[in-house]
Amino acid sequence: MSRWPGWRQLLGGERLPEGFAGRLDAEERVLASAEVVGGGYLVLTSHGLWLPEGRRIGWHQVSKATWGGGALTLVEAEEEAVAEDVVLLHDLPARRFPLASPGPVPETVHKRVTSSIRFRHRRQLPGGGAWFVQRGVAGRDGLLLQIRADPGTDPAAVRRVATQVAGKLKGVGE
Repeated sequence: MSRWPGWRQLLGGERLPEGFAGRLDAEERVLASAEVVGGGYLVLTSHGLWLPEGRRIGWHQVSKATWGGGALTLVEAEEEAVAEDVVLLHDLPARRFPLASPGPVPETVHKRVTSSIRFRHRRQLPGGGAWFVQRGVAGRDGLLLQIRADPGTDPAAVRRVATQVAGKLKGVGE
């Protein structure tokens, strides 16, 4: 955290809440924050969403975020690398964060998650299908291809297609 927290505010960012448990990157700026009922804060930055325990979820790792009943419900995606810039996604259980006063948090989460998506395509596969989504990652050049299979989709088919797509993407850059 900066020795001069007022500088962030002067430069267009909000202040970090007192007792913030994380550590921002040098170029990361605070967009909004809200106190979580029961303790801690959700802190939204240019790079992602900080959870009350001081761990950041990158915007590209938020599978789903919904606002209702005074709470933000988040589904975080766990990534499994297939190749450089290609990952399979596996959703973690949803977490619910009741907010004392949400302010701009729900709208900011929606904007950041949707703006990280550059392209999406659905493909049918044995046993179901999968979404192929290219997303920008804050603080990094290029796009990340994420593949999310439907429940029941043949995992071997998903991995095979992911490997083929990764090979084609690698050939494009050469």
